[in-house]
Amino acid sequence: MHDMYNMYGKNWRVSKAFVLLILALIITTSSVLIYFQALNLMQPTETYTTTPTVTPTITPPWSDVTLSGAGASFLAPQMIEWSRILAESKGLKVEYQSVGSGAGRDMFFNKVVHFAGSDPPLTKEQYMRYVGKVMQLPIVVGSIAIIYNVPELPSDRSICLSSDLIALIYKGEVTYWDDQRILDLNPGLSGILPHREIVAVHRSDSSGTTAVFTTYLNKASPGIWTSNLVGFTIDWPVDATGRGIGGKGNEGVTQAVKTTPYSLGYVELSYAITQGLPTAAIRNSEGMCVKPTNQTILNAVRNSALLLPQSPLDDWSDVLARMLNPPGKDSYPIVSFSYIFIYRAYPDKNVVEALREFIKWINTEGQERMVPGYLPIPKEVREINLKAVDLLEVGES
Repeated sequence: MHDMYNMYGKNWRVSKAFVLLILALIITTSSVLIYFQALNLMQPTETYTTTPTVTPTITPPWSDVTLSGAGASFLAPQMIEWSRILAESKGLKVEYQSVGSGAGRDMFFNKVVHFAGSDPPLTKEQYMRYVGKVMQLPIVVGSIAIIYNVPELPSDRSICLSSDLIALIYKGEVTYWDDQRILDLNPGLSGILPHREIVAVHRSDSSGTTAVFTTYLNKASPGIWTSNLVGFTIDWPVDATGRGIGGKGNEGVTQAVKTTPYSLGYVELSYAITQGLPTAAIRNSEGMCVKPTNQTILNAVRNSALLLPQSPLDDWSDVLARMLNPPGKDSYPIVSFSYIFIYRAYPDKNVVEALREFIKWINTEGQERMVPGYLPIPKEVREINLKAVDLLEVGES
């Protein structure tokens, strides 16, 4: 027992010493930590602040400019759509008045507006008057459609007309829808086309659409539609028969045909599409009846084999005649460019910058934003138009 006591007693003394050693180490370590923490609290605190990066707002030079244009109703649906997109995406304001090519030209040359919209280019005489001062830019490809309102004609059937027939209708010499000359071209419509008088609707204002339409009739049927019946405004022979109606703008012609049974009229294709009106097939130079579609219009442009001028300052007067009634069995025959006219110089540098941006955009991104009834201009034409950006300058026009 004594031995056991001695053994356990000895061990207890050893264990007690070990415990005391551990406690001393813990107290010492804690003291050191508290000391260093106190030192850290005494150190000065550095505060770092981050200044946010501010991107300066750059105001485009055209922010206070509103570009004003007027002219062809042929061009109006596309121009209105471009104006909407430019205002939303770039803050570039463009206003366009659909007043007809003739009135738009007058406003432009009287310097009431910054640019004019026109279906035909300047004549050679007009070009010589403004040579070096006015630039002509073809900005869309469009076509003129013959629309009609014949209630008896089923929606799945369409009529074909030739340039001769159209010319004779507007001269007042083909009177009825069941005229034998119409039936000869449309044998499948015998017994369907009614014995009703044809009402011929035409433009009442000075119109580039009329100039293109009458130029086509003169080129395709010169023996019937003579050169004295070509122009922005003409004396329509059919009016003398009491079966002619005038409408202001493409809008007015479209509305007149829509509301007048047994009528027909000529409008830019976009108006026929948006109003859901039937369009006639037209017999082309190869003797084929062809309706206006994107493909047949594109065929006409390609088959025109145009030798285009190489600058907006060049003479474009003979381009229209080459485009109308072109070769190719799948070519629609009444196709043209529609142009804008701008001066080479303007006194306001902000207007110049606005026009430069406008021209760049409509010849690049704008060509991807076409409304139904129009086609983008060929790449070669865009490159010609873009030369106007460098030609524009500040000065007196």
